[in-house]
Amino acid sequence: MFSFETLKQQQGYRFIAGVDEVGRGPLAGPVVAAAVILPADIMDSGALDGLTDSKKLSERKREHFCKQIQIQALDYGLGVVSAPVIDRINILQATYLAMWRAVQGLKNVDCLLVDGNKPLPYWEAHQEALVKGDSRSLSIAAASVLAKVARDKMMQRFDQYYPHYGLAKHKGYPTALHRQQILEQGLSPQHRRSFCQRLLSGASP
Repeated sequence: MFSFETLKQQQGYRFIAGVDEVGRGPLAGPVVAAAVILPADIMDSGALDGLTDSKKLSERKREHFCKQIQIQALDYGLGVVSAPVIDRINILQATYLAMWRAVQGLKNVDCLLVDGNKPLPYWEAHQEALVKGDSRSLSIAAASVLAKVARDKMMQRFDQYYPHYGLAKHKGYPTALHRQQILEQGLSPQHRRSFCQRLLSGASP
């Protein structure tokens, strides 16, 4: 899980950040990205043993690793793009913007490992895109966990303001309950109108 980072270190890079995002598919809420730089000796500590893609971890495990990542990381940053901005610039550009904001939150970075098959636009320093990177790179997995925990907490807070949608439970994803609540209640300010248009028009979302 640390082989990509080790290779980049051997190539002379010192501050290697794993970058990942969560929240591309939901009907509501922001897209959130994180960037994490782990120390070169992180594997020796054992603090992140078992860390992998956040989707493969229980909520309890994610919370545990989130705390450990914040303790162990040399640096980390978060980037958030709201639902209205997603509607305005589209989800792909919003994802790039969230990642960019996360990277901009780092003090020093000279190399990126980006989850996915495309590099981060406008980043002029070295980077590498890794398909399924959150299962192959410890730094990307760490970013996946930080982004997931941060977004889940945001959705829990939104649930207090808009309690009729079950946001705390499904986190904005298009579950049957969520779709039904949208049809009954309409859209909240946290819903992505561009994502919900087909549902509201009677077509399958």
